[in-house]
Amino acid sequence: MSESKGAFSGGAGLIPTLPARWLYRIASTHAFTERGLYLNLGYWDGARTIDEACEAMVDLVGRTAGLTSADEVVDVGFGFADQDIHWIRHFSPRRIIGLNITPKQVRVARERVRELGLEERIDLREGSATATGLPDACCDVVIALECAFHFETRERFFAEAARLLRPGGRLVLADSIPTGPAVDPWRHPLRALLNDAVRAALSVPRANVYPREVYAAKLAAAGFEAVRVNSIRDQVLPGWSRALVDDPGLRRRLGPVGWLLRRMSKTSLHDGFDYVLAVAHRPTAGAVT
Repeated sequence: MSESKGAFSGGAGLIPTLPARWLYRIASTHAFTERGLYLNLGYWDGARTIDEACEAMVDLVGRTAGLTSADEVVDVGFGFADQDIHWIRHFSPRRIIGLNITPKQVRVARERVRELGLEERIDLREGSATATGLPDACCDVVIALECAFHFETRERFFAEAARLLRPGGRLVLADSIPTGPAVDPWRHPLRALLNDAVRAALSVPRANVYPREVYAAKLAAAGFEAVRVNSIRDQVLPGWSRALVDDPGLRRRLGPVGWLLRRMSKTSLHDGFDYVLAVAHRPTAGAVT
C-alpha cells in the first residue's frame, strides 16, 4: 500500500479519539437496515440490499464460529441484538450473554428480546468487552462483530476473551483495520492529519491501528492458536460504498453518521481500510498466559 492511501492508518496523533459510547449516542437508534436494526457493513457476496447483506454477515460469523446447540456464547458489542436473535433462531446455541456499553442500545435490545420470549436464552447486559466481570472459562465462543476496533484496547479484549473461553473455545471477530502501516507524519503531514481525523471520528484508539500481520501476532501473543486473519474486504467495502451512494434511505437512517460516511465514500477514504474475519482457538490443554 502506498502511503497516500491509509484512511485510518495512524497519523499525527494530535486529535483526541471520540469515545465509542458518544458515537453511538449520536447514532441513537438509527440502524443500517430497513427491516431490522443491524449495525454492520454487510457481506455483499450475492446480497442485493443492505438488509440481505447485514444478515449475511451475521450468518457468516455464526458459521465461522461453528455455533452448535451445545455452545454458550459471549457476544460483545451486540448493538440492538439482531445478531443474537438470528443466531438463536438459525444456530440454536444454548445461551448467549451480550455485553454493550451503550445504555440506550441495551434498553432497546432487551425489550426486543423480551417481546420475542427469548430472555431465558439471550441475557443482555451493560458492560465492557475488556472487563466483562464474567467468570473464568465460562463460555465456548466469544464473538466481536464489527466492534473490536473501538475497544480500549483490542489487545486487552484478546486477553479477556482468552480468560473467558473454555479449553478449545473459539474467538471470532469481524473487524476493520488499515491495509498497511501508518503514514509517516514527517513525510506526509496533511495526509497523516486527515487519517488521524478519520480515526478519531470513528472512535478508533491509536493503539488499535495495525494491519493483518500484526493482528495475527497479537492474537498469538494473547495465547491463542490456529489463528487465521483473512481479508473479506472485497465482499464488504465495495458493496457498502455503493449502498451509501445509491440508497438515500440508508443515509437517512444513519443520521449524522451517514453524512460522515457518505463523505468518506465519495473521497475513497475506504481504500485505506481492510475488513477481516479472524478466528482463534484457546488451547485445549495448558493455561493461556
